[in-house]
Amino acid sequence: MRDFHISKHHSFYTIGLSYEKADAEVRGLFALDNAAKDLLHREAKEEGVEGLLLIATCNRTEIYGFAQHPYQLIQLLCKYTKGTVEVFQEVGYIFKNYEAINHLFRVGTGLDSQILGDFEIIAQVKQSFKRSKKHGLANHFLERLCNSVIRASKRIKTETDLSSGATSVAFASVAYIMANVPDIADREILLFGTGKIGRNTCENLIKHTGNSHITLINRTREKAEKVGGKFHIVVKPFEDLSAEISRTDVLIVATGAQEPTITKDHLQGDNPILILDLSIPKNVDKEVAELDGVTLIHLDHLSQITDATLERRKEQIPDAEAIIKVIKSDFIQWLESRKFAPVIKALKEKLNHMKEEELLVHARKIQGFNSDQANIVTDRIIDKITRHFANHLKAANGNADESLELIQKIFQIEIDTQ
Repeated sequence: MRDFHISKHHSFYTIGLSYEKADAEVRGLFALDNAAKDLLHREAKEEGVEGLLLIATCNRTEIYGFAQHPYQLIQLLCKYTKGTVEVFQEVGYIFKNYEAINHLFRVGTGLDSQILGDFEIIAQVKQSFKRSKKHGLANHFLERLCNSVIRASKRIKTETDLSSGATSVAFASVAYIMANVPDIADREILLFGTGKIGRNTCENLIKHTGNSHITLINRTREKAEKVGGKFHIVVKPFEDLSAEISRTDVLIVATGAQEPTITKDHLQGDNPILILDLSIPKNVDKEVAELDGVTLIHLDHLSQITDATLERRKEQIPDAEAIIKVIKSDFIQWLESRKFAPVIKALKEKLNHMKEEELLVHARKIQGFNSDQANIVTDRIIDKITRHFANHLKAANGNADESLELIQKIFQIEIDTQ
């Protein structure tokens, strides 16, 4: 694999874990709340990390960043989560330079999503970049890379059918409820928490079931009122949680806490109840599943739901990859141009220095020598020479190292390009 001119002293790494090798329990160990995310960014900044992008969703936790060794990023992740280096080594992955760039393209365009074509991840990429920028960790490389991934995502969404149909975790939740709860339009449904997946599930329930018996509870009443007003559903105070659970048929938990928010103590009745836990880490205590009449389903089960829509999406993968290839090629070309830009600049300065010396000599030797006209002509020649060199390096398609070395040797240019 060729080297990239990303950083003088560091390589670009992706370290992380996802649904592919880490189940919900393990992913929960590496979950980060907003406070932990900010602390991680601050420490990275203090340690001199040049750039960092943190993506933390229910299906994956990843750090993209510059480091001398990926262990530096793994340590940061483990310090601010319950995960350990030993567990990470069992389920985690590490990508470097080109492979790290390629991975972000696949993640951001939905090709690496737990449900193929689920484009909600691109919003996470945007939010992650904003957080990096807030902490002074969004350098030009990350900005260009994220913008390229966003552009690829937009093109795939508009030019292919990769996101066609209603296949997402939120819709899979509704599909499961509709398939397993008879007369769903007449059932009592309780949404606990205002997480994004929970809100989307609520919206899909209203749209596809016509249910008018949906109640919302959240620790922060203000957030609940905002969501409740949007969907025209009843909002109850947090203190009524157990009472509302005792009379509900379907409980959707989307609280996003680091510890279980639903325990055995909350289920005081003996009525049958379906509980969907849409949180990472799991927010419903596993002991709840032992209770009579309780069916507990986690989002990992929902993500396994496949249908004709998903099969149609698979057919769109080649078209999506073709779009990624074009946009990624533009990004790599820009990246490679950063590698030879300092050399071209130094070459131009060298030629200008040679020009000044020669013009000075001729001004002394030739009577009536026109320095202004000579400057105009020689400047045009220098521009053409440096442009020819630049075009040659651009056409090298990432294999310009020998040419760069030769230019520096011939013109005796000393510059650190590593």
